[in-house]
Amino acid sequence: MRKVEIYTDGSCLGNPGPGGWGAVLVYRGTEKELSGGEAETTNNRMELTAAIEALSALKFPCEVTLTTDSRYLCDGMGKGWAHNWREKGWKRADNSPALNPDLWEKLLDLCDTHEVHFVWVKGHAGHPYNERCDEMAQARAAESGRTGKGAAGPESGQPPVSPEASPPASPDAAESGQEDAQA
Repeated sequence: MRKVEIYTDGSCLGNPGPGGWGAVLVYRGTEKELSGGEAETTNNRMELTAAIEALSALKFPCEVTLTTDSRYLCDGMGKGWAHNWREKGWKRADNSPALNPDLWEKLLDLCDTHEVHFVWVKGHAGHPYNERCDEMAQARAAESGRTGKGAAGPESGQPPVSPEASPPASPDAAESGQEDAQA
């Protein structure tokens, strides 16, 4: 099974308010950056969306190490909370409704396709990929706040990561389209 590293972060101005998310996918040394935003959302929704969008970008089942600074995401999946909420009809242990069931459902489905290991890192502590994801998330949150619309798209202009193909042998191979650059 192909091994991919994913780093994610979410941001929200106001919580609720305009939000953004960022993700970096790394496969065989090739990086792909993704980001997006929503005009009215919460930080937790952006954290979940970052993971969903990153996992959705993978075209083949992969073994994924997903690194995040979100305890909500890491514990929700790593401690089995989301599985339990779904089994109980999206109710928490105290019988109150689980929040964001639409996103948890998508994430659980993606984790059925991919073998995902969730790793928590402290945010704003100098982890290079976490810092990059935070920059993208904050930029998209600010953009969503200015425009009143969500925004999505690749940030880096780098070729997408493909778990099927190796990175290009030379920069010319990537530019000439000789590389399968499907994410």
